[in-house]
Amino acid sequence: MNAPDAATGLVELHVEQAVVARLKQGDRAAAGQLYAWYGERLYRQAILPRLPVPELAEDVLKDTFRLALEKIESWEGADRSIFFWLRRIAINRAMDVHRARARQARLQDEDRIEATIDRTMGQPPPAPDRAPEVAETRDQVDRALGLLNPRYAQALQLRLLDDLDRDECAQRMEVTVGNFDVIFHRACKAFRKVWPP
Repeated sequence: MNAPDAATGLVELHVEQAVVARLKQGDRAAAGQLYAWYGERLYRQAILPRLPVPELAEDVLKDTFRLALEKIESWEGADRSIFFWLRRIAINRAMDVHRARARQARLQDEDRIEATIDRTMGQPPPAPDRAPEVAETRDQVDRALGLLNPRYAQALQLRLLDDLDRDECAQRMEVTVGNFDVIFHRACKAFRKVWPP
């Protein structure tokens, strides 16, 4: 079967269209041919630069071809290589995975900060012998909050120390809940940089 052109990296259009026509008729060998032509190129040029974690990038490559096979009937590229359609699917999928990964890391950061504050300033009164330690930790938290942008300190105070829900925090800060979430996320990152003071 024809190999991709050295200059463009693409297969001749009429050859590619014949393979796509076979694929639309359910020919699984045609899917293997598209993968052989374009899999490595999609991985190196479209996926890995946007998601530089090889295991995740490999999963995205598999998802790209799975999604392409599911939607192959919708592709109508009479004058264009299917590579560009596959590339768009790969980029979208890589960006989705990247965003989900970033969101998960952000939530883990927030959980760690909440756990730290809960550990040091939780509801149960400390045993009498721990009172000086807790007081010292509270002072450290107050000093760390004092090093932050006042809006960030306010967001952390309302959400974590005053234990208000997000709606109440947003209302007190006179912002939308979405804006409060952004402020809170940035506040958590800033707090990590100054803790311990």
